[in-house]
Amino acid sequence: THEEHALARTERKTAPGYHGFAFHAAPDVTLEQDLQRRDLTINAMARDEAGRLIDPYHGAEDLSRGVLRHVSPAFAEDPVRILRVARFAARFGFTVAPETQALMAQMVRAGEADALVAERVWQELAKGLLEREPSTMFAILRDCGALERVLPQLDALYAEGRADEALRALDAAAEQAAPLDVRFAALVRALEPEAVEALCAKLRAPAACRDLGVLAARHGNALADAAHLEADELLVLFEAADAWRRPERFTALVQAALAGEPDSEPARQRLQRAHDAALAVDAGAVARDYAAAADIKAAVAQARLAAVRASIK
Repeated sequence: THEEHALARTERKTAPGYHGFAFHAAPDVTLEQDLQRRDLTINAMARDEAGRLIDPYHGAEDLSRGVLRHVSPAFAEDPVRILRVARFAARFGFTVAPETQALMAQMVRAGEADALVAERVWQELAKGLLEREPSTMFAILRDCGALERVLPQLDALYAEGRADEALRALDAAAEQAAPLDVRFAALVRALEPEAVEALCAKLRAPAACRDLGVLAARHGNALADAAHLEADELLVLFEAADAWRRPERFTALVQAALAGEPDSEPARQRLQRAHDAALAVDAGAVARDYAAAADIKAAVAQARLAAVRASIK
């Protein structure tokens, strides 16, 4: 039946952060006690043996209205809930109840967000990036002050006036059903490469996300301007992005760099034609005519340049 059953349980805060809990599950714990410890009203509903809804915190009403509301002050005991609320808002398009937003801000001021470990932040962030409107997650984290604590490099974009650009690119990548690394790179393209590296180190982000994010930050502007680049400039860009050995990653980089860009099709087509033409050059055949490594490298570069130049006429 794919159903899961568990004893009702209660939990008690014993230390800062989300690890500091003691759980008590036993037959004497009532369902109502269990529901009282849930995070949100929409998660604090159950049915009895006869199928009747048990909804002491009006979760059904909040569900119908699209509202994320905490059940009780116990919400404040687990800082991961801040991230989860923001992620749920991005997934379902729900709003956060004012009192819940205020409680999350209070948790941040109390230092609860500082107790979050990198792996758990990345886990929730990655899930949020894959939601249908991921920018909502960052807006909610910003509103309660959590963004500054857990993702300071992204929070700094607001002061620089570049947050809207970054979030627009992220949502555009989401509309294209882009994979996680492309969405992450689209988001961080507005950062300096060093800031992307610092953010990824803080989050312990996967290497694929880190590498694509750094490339997007370093070369995103040039890729977005590709419709106006000459053949030699395109070739330099391909070399810098390791487009010969990593063609699939280069395709992902282009998607991330052009996400949210107005009228990006000319740049996309020019990059595609030029990249395909350069990849079609048979480097082995060119190399057979030369002995010295330096001569081979120069000859291959010249052959690729000629191919790219011909492709963009």
